[in-house]
Amino acid sequence: MTLDMFDDLEHGGLRQQALAPGALLLRGFAVADDKALLDALRDVIAVAPFRHLVTPGGFVMSVAMSNCGALGWVSDRSGYRYDAIDPNSGRHWPTMPAAFLRLAQDAAREAGFNRFVPDACLINRYEPGTRLSLHQDRDERDFEQPIVSVSLGLPAVFLFGGLRRTDKPSRVPLTHGDVVAWGGPSRLRFHGVLPIQEGHHPLLGACRINLTFRQAA
Repeated sequence: MTLDMFDDLEHGGLRQQALAPGALLLRGFAVADDKALLDALRDVIAVAPFRHLVTPGGFVMSVAMSNCGALGWVSDRSGYRYDAIDPNSGRHWPTMPAAFLRLAQDAAREAGFNRFVPDACLINRYEPGTRLSLHQDRDERDFEQPIVSVSLGLPAVFLFGGLRRTDKPSRVPLTHGDVVAWGGPSRLRFHGVLPIQEGHHPLLGACRINLTFRQAA
């Protein structure tokens, strides 16, 4: 079955929304696992606390970051890259929790990507007013593998653009537990997040957590 952009489909009791060929929004997919995910997140952050990375141009990112898995995404004056070592601690990143891996693979399969084995999970913490500019995920070696993005906490507006930065992006409202998976012809689409609005979530307070899974190596 081919879905038109933003058509909704009920599948196994889940609400799905096609964003583009190869890109699927799974509404509420992570809600049932949210407490397990947040418990695992606390363990990760205890070992690799959030930090504000510096871009190659010398700007400090407003979104705080951490990582787990075999590889972590880092940025500094020398560039963007994946590294097995947390530069803050000099140790390997925390192991990806089983709850993270299970959810990422389940969501990828739901979107039609059956062989996804993520080795990196980027963890972003957004506070009100923070945003993420339009960008492509190009630091991975295999663009055949999808990106799986999990939203927890405050709502956000996800910008999902085209293959050129100048393509006008669609605005996709995301709430707690929503998961977006994109790959195939959509793998290199530009995407970002509009500034987070003030609010309070019962589990996370005044912030949004985004878990982004990649197969980087």
